[in-house]
Amino acid sequence: MEKIHVIRQIALTGIMPVIRADSHENARRIVEPIRSGGVNIFEITMTVPQAPALIETLRSEYGSDALIGAGTVVSREEASICIGAGAQFIVSPATNFDVISLCIEKEVAILPGALTPTEIVDAWNAGADFVKVFPAGAMGGADFIRSLKAPLPNIELIPTGGVSIENAGDFITAGASAVGIGSELCDLSAAKSGNGRLITERTVRLIDIVNQARQS
Repeated sequence: MEKIHVIRQIALTGIMPVIRADSHENARRIVEPIRSGGVNIFEITMTVPQAPALIETLRSEYGSDALIGAGTVVSREEASICIGAGAQFIVSPATNFDVISLCIEKEVAILPGALTPTEIVDAWNAGADFVKVFPAGAMGGADFIRSLKAPLPNIELIPTGGVSIENAGDFITAGASAVGIGSELCDLSAAKSGNGRLITERTVRLIDIVNQARQS
């Protein structure tokens, strides 16, 4: 899938599940019920053991039916390995200009992390496709995003950290292009206990919340 289509799909879906797990098997136990709920975008963090191998496996299995990216990428070397494994987008908790330049070179969507207005503008000007605002919750949540969007309306922001099912709609109405959501949706305990149905139900609810917020 071309980079422009990846960017459009992220913006259209508005939800980016952040997958953290202690094994490939448990990561899969999170991914599958989320897919069943209707979301097909997955950020596989580098904290998952042998994350690039999992990215490669998921890309092979799902093909064009899902977007598989790498998260918590903090170096050009890590980004290169993940892109080689088939990652369709790269997410970082911080802005690394070497990572951004590599993704531009490889034509892979890049979502660097930033927090202050200066960091956000610098990341955007360097070529970010979206800027991951992290940790958004610790900085005031949706009100912080609203404050950023007032002077920076053209920068595409994806808040992560402190995003929940309950407040996801607030982030969208504040101007977020999408939300990155971790443990509340990607519930490792539920996955391990075989309660994938709970994850699916949360996914369906989150989709409805995001859609309603966009219509308001």
